[in-house]
Amino acid sequence: MTGIIKRLEYFPVSFFSMVMGMAGLTIAWQKMQQVLAIDLSINTVLISVITLVFIILVFMYLTKIIIYREQVINELNNPVKLNFFPAISISLLLLSVAYLPFETSISEALWITGSIMHLMFTLYIVNAWIHHSHFQIQHANPAWFIPAVGNVIVPIAGVPLGYIDVSWFFFSIGMLFWVILLTIIFYRLMFHNPMHEKLMPTLFILIAPPAVGFIAYIRLTADLDSFARILYFSGLFLTLLLLVQAKRFLDLKFYLSWWAYSFPIAAITIASILMYELTEKSVYQYIGLSLLTLLSIIVLSILLRTVYAINRSEICVNED
Repeated sequence: MTGIIKRLEYFPVSFFSMVMGMAGLTIAWQKMQQVLAIDLSINTVLISVITLVFIILVFMYLTKIIIYREQVINELNNPVKLNFFPAISISLLLLSVAYLPFETSISEALWITGSIMHLMFTLYIVNAWIHHSHFQIQHANPAWFIPAVGNVIVPIAGVPLGYIDVSWFFFSIGMLFWVILLTIIFYRLMFHNPMHEKLMPTLFILIAPPAVGFIAYIRLTADLDSFARILYFSGLFLTLLLLVQAKRFLDLKFYLSWWAYSFPIAAITIASILMYELTEKSVYQYIGLSLLTLLSIIVLSILLRTVYAINRSEICVNED
């Protein structure tokens, strides 16, 4: 027991990216079944599993806050780890989307909590970026999209729940910072030293803003217009750009950052299934089903590799 408590000192907040990936998989399977009008009787199981995982992670991180408060403060002051705190609020928002077809009251409670928490994280982190004293261009990486651009997730459940103006507010924040941060990240990638291999999987986060933005924009406007197409095809291009580099990513040593592969692939999967629903063109059905298969393999593989790493004490260790 003492050993477990000691390892909590190094329990990373980035663990919540695991919830994001698994929730994304759950929503993707829900969407596929809805569009194809089939019922595989897996939705309840998937939601139950991801809810349990989220509760366990929250309990563990709260325990860390109580016992190792200084370590949490260090994470908040770290220019890289800081940006993973909003993975907690994004997890709540994704759970809200997953619960929406089944229990509106639970979905709304999760959405309100997640939205308020995410706005607080956004304000705190953007202020930290502006008034920093120790950030350097080498610290910039796609994980910076999580706090600011993560706002685009809010309308996905917010619109069906009736929060239209609030959803537009969050969507606008996300789109604004997508443009700003995309420019910064590509400048950093092209003109500075390569990222550490531990952060390389975060390149997949580049897919998420346009893919999630497409889904949110369709929720807000119910119209497949030119801007919606730009968002979808931008996400699809970035997916292709990264998938052709598959060998480079497969050769990387395992890190918890591997979970960065999962949610962005889930986002473009859902976007493709939605594109099929809107256009009824079979090409998008094939893209969606292919990506859903890939996503399922990715999440299961990373989940097994994470359990293996935990058993071998490769995670929750001092990385300094």
